[in-house]
Amino acid sequence: MKNRILFSILLMPIIFSCKNKQENKPLDHGVNIENHTLVHQKEKKHWTYEGETGPEHWIEIEKESECDGKRQSPINIIDIDVQDDNLLKPLDTHYSRNVKIHEVTNNGHTIQYNFEKGDFILLNNEKYELRQIHFHEASEHTINGIRYPLEMHLVHINKDNKIAVLAVLAKEGVSSEPFTFLEKYLPVKNGETKLINSKFDLNLSLPKSKDYYTYSGSLTTPPCTQNVAWFIYKTPITISVGQVKELQKLLPINNYRNEQSINGRIVKQYSSS
Repeated sequence: MKNRILFSILLMPIIFSCKNKQENKPLDHGVNIENHTLVHQKEKKHWTYEGETGPEHWIEIEKESECDGKRQSPINIIDIDVQDDNLLKPLDTHYSRNVKIHEVTNNGHTIQYNFEKGDFILLNNEKYELRQIHFHEASEHTINGIRYPLEMHLVHINKDNKIAVLAVLAKEGVSSEPFTFLEKYLPVKNGETKLINSKFDLNLSLPKSKDYYTYSGSLTTPPCTQNVAWFIYKTPITISVGQVKELQKLLPINNYRNEQSINGRIVKQYSSS
């Protein structure tokens, strides 16, 4: 009997030791998973316009995006391939001189002006409200292979979250009064937002000629959402060299996406002549 008790006492530390090792295994494994997750989060990259995080790698970085889709933007518009469409009409823009720009922000990718409600366009009798305008330097869309110094995007959204973007190309020349007004609120540092709360007549930033190209494409930044209706004014506006340089100082260098494959898409045009 004494021998049995002595044997049990000697055996107990071994049993508890084995039990503790088995209970600790899942805990250790859990810590390893957590550490792996933390490392993964630290290594997660954000998209940019150059190098290993540039446009060629967006689909690797933004895996849930449509950046590898077949209807991507921007594109090179070649006049000889563009089709006339007699059913197209001038863009039905409703931009009021009384609508206010709420704020300007530098999101690290562009300078963006956010508008209060009031400005909109009508497409097939559907109302698309203007949300914001932003800039790319140099232009994203090219015309017959020509890349302009600047491209302004006017982003509109309807009640079903469909997107329509008007693109205005800019070339260097005479100073633009509307751009002088916009740049009055610059600079804004990366990540900074400034309240504006001032009226702005967007009509003054549009070219006099209302001729345009149109096609179905995508947003030009991740998530590269497709089925975006694009309208690119044929005639560029002019802004001064100084105005271009003012934006250049704040924008990432070459914050444009290169042309995407057209993949059989048809570009149509409205021409008043």
